[in-house]
Amino acid sequence: MAPDCVGTTAWDMVEVLKPGEVILLENLRFHPEEEANDAGFARALAAVADVYVNDAFGSAHRAHASTAGVASYLPAVAGLLMERELTLLGRALVNPPRPFVALLGAAKVSDKSAVIEHLVSKVDTFLIGGGMANTFLKAQGKEVGDSLSEHDKLDVARTLLRQEHNKLVLPADVVIADRFDAQAQARCVQADAVPSGWRILDIGPKTIGQFKEHLRSARTVVWNGPMGVFEMQPFAAGTFAVAHALAELSDATTIIGGGDSAAAVEQAGVADQVTHVSTGGGASLEFLAGRELPGVAVLLDK
Repeated sequence: MAPDCVGTTAWDMVEVLKPGEVILLENLRFHPEEEANDAGFARALAAVADVYVNDAFGSAHRAHASTAGVASYLPAVAGLLMERELTLLGRALVNPPRPFVALLGAAKVSDKSAVIEHLVSKVDTFLIGGGMANTFLKAQGKEVGDSLSEHDKLDVARTLLRQEHNKLVLPADVVIADRFDAQAQARCVQADAVPSGWRILDIGPKTIGQFKEHLRSARTVVWNGPMGVFEMQPFAAGTFAVAHALAELSDATTIIGGGDSAAAVEQAGVADQVTHVSTGGGASLEFLAGRELPGVAVLLDK
């Protein structure tokens, strides 16, 4: 391992490498020029190599010196993992086997609104859970108590509900708690019956059944974001039920969009039973939202 990623010491160590040997350079982010995509720093990185291979899909949405800048000075190509990520995610966007179901969760509509807007014309069904479902429920005029919701995204939710009401599937029942705590008092109620002072922390059993029914016939599924606060055992049932449902789809392409969803399939013990667990949470979201990934745009086509 080199004590730095640029400079005379690193270059000298590269020069004495024998065929088949590998050198690991020190953390790039010790240099502020990395995140600034500084041209001089990118040129210094390129000085020790003949070709650049990017196999870090999880960083491909960042325009940094090591992900984008270095491609100005070296032939830049995709690694095997990068190729698999782009192939599977790209196939889901361009020509997916149908029915195509998108399953979105996590905390905020603001995190996923671009994904919904880009995918909504491509999918057959959108299953929405997690904290982001609360904003949609509130946009329908339902009381969500003290649940996390985004007042500034209600108009976005209303527009999507009005335009795509046949595709969007929201929770019919939810698990609520009187506080955000694993030891909180909890119970299941209909999605329109959340009392004041309580908060939604998971989807309920009826919703789990509905979501599983939609997933059962799917040929392509993209999942990004948990259905509840799965880190707390009392509110993990929805997320783990979805994970197991995807694992049972032996004839479908099932893509897990990194981050918490990847952690959920690992904890559920089914990571090896889905088609692909993405290594890039942020990158997969950017890709599914139809945005250009700087670290991909600079790669050679052939």
